[in-house]
Order: sequence, then structure tokens, then C-alpha cells
Amino acid sequence: MAATNTYIPFPSKILEIIRHTKKEYTFRMEYPDALHKIRPGQFFEISMPKFGEAPISVSGIGDNSIDFTIRDVGVVTDEVFHYFEGKSLLIRGPYGNGFVYDDYNGSELIVVAGGTGVSPVRGVIDHYAHHPEDVDGITAIVGFKSPDDILFRDDLDYWKDHIDFRMTVDSAKGQPGYREGFVTAVVPELTPKDLNTTKAIVVGPPPMMRFTIMGLLKLGIPETNIWLSQERKMCCGLGKCGHCKIGDTYVCLDGPVFPYTKSKTMID
Repeated sequence: MAATNTYIPFPSKILEIIRHTKKEYTFRMEYPDALHKIRPGQFFEISMPKFGEAPISVSGIGDNSIDFTIRDVGVVTDEVFHYFEGKSLLIRGPYGNGFVYDDYNGSELIVVAGGTGVSPVRGVIDHYAHHPEDVDGITAIVGFKSPDDILFRDDLDYWKDHIDFRMTVDSAKGQPGYREGFVTAVVPELTPKDLNTTKAIVVGPPPMMRFTIMGLLKLGIPETNIWLSQERKMCCGLGKCGHCKIGDTYVCLDGPVFPYTKSKTMID
């Protein structure tokens, strides 16, 4: 499936298109043996001839497929939305280091994600929701702007029944049954069993990550036990163009998943 030259994209067939909101859809793409080749948190470059490329995180991994959850917000993504099931997109990757299950196995895990930040960690949450024996409990906290902006509703329903799952919306827009507020307000309510061994993953807009990490540290979770995904414009994916460079760190190569102890020293 993958091209031998890492600069050259290769065609991947669209197996299914799943609509979440007016602007966000998941494209399920053909990728043989994906479970053994791809990790949550990694990304691909999706190429559109004459339009350019866009870095898109992997939002799901199947036996022979990968998911890209794409928001229609730019020239490249707008063109992607003209493609339908059965057609092919040009992709290249995977790039980046992703989340490594060995970092969390056996520990109590807290995952906090906001908006489209749920996409990179969807695979992590889903893995442990289906394999709860691999961790000493998992809590997932996700937040969206409103009920109209909720992603992965089928997954959320499954998580509610199998893990400690909590969701907030910035505004419920008058719809009942939703907790209004930010995910940062949920963090102080957590009561981890053992603070020294609890692990945490945080992904979302920078302000949300900053205040969530502050809350986790205030709980007593060590800095060394926190990971995050550093969202950034990644053009080449190979550490050549320098667009994603922060100091001497190339986000596309060294990230986008970083331990907090590394990320906090990355001053742009």
C-alpha cells in the first residue's frame, strides 16, 4: 500500500463516509493491516492535485482501514468533500510518533479532549474501552461547543456503558440532558486511586490544554505522567521544510505526541 518514496503519496480507496456535523465527516480509508502499522496520534498528509496538502490526524484504526475526521474549513479540505465512497484519495504517511499503549498499560488513565482534539485520542479511548483489563481504570472527559458539534456519537454511547465517561458542552442551546461548561471544570472532581501512578493525556485547543494540565498538576499528578498532542501546521511531515520547527524540535518527527516535560520547554 505505502509508497517506497516517502515524499510520494499513494491512492487509498474511500470505504465509507460518516457525517457527524454540518462541517465534519469521517472518511474511512483502505489501509491493509492498519492495526499493526498505525498508532493513534499519528497523522497523514492528504494530497489534492492542484490544491495542495493538509495534515490530518488518524481518528480511527481498523483491521484494514484508517479513519480521517475532516472539517471543511480550507481549500484542500473543501475539495476532499467532493469525493465519494468508492473513489480514492492520495495520502502519504504515517508520520509522527503517536501514543504508545505501553506508556499507559497497567495504570489508571485519564484522557481529556476538546472539540476536534477528540479525533487523535479516539483510538486510545476506544482501545481501552474494549480492553479494560489493560488498565487500572480509565476516565474520558470530552467537550464540544454545543450538541450540534458532537463527534463520534456511536462511540460516545459505547464509552458511556464501559468506562467512566463525562462530557460537557460550552452551551446546550436549550437542549436538556447536557452539562454546560468546560472540561477544565470536571478535572477537580476526579479522585484518582494513586496519584503517583495515574497517567493523563490532554488534547485540544491550547488554552484548554494549558488549564487542564494546571488542574491535573493541582490534583497531584506528576508532570512526568502527562502527555499531549502538539497541534501545528505540518507541511512535509519529514522534518525538511521547517514549518513545524520549534527551537530544535520538529513537531512532525519528534511529535506530535510529547510528554508534558518536553512540551513545556518548547517556546515558539
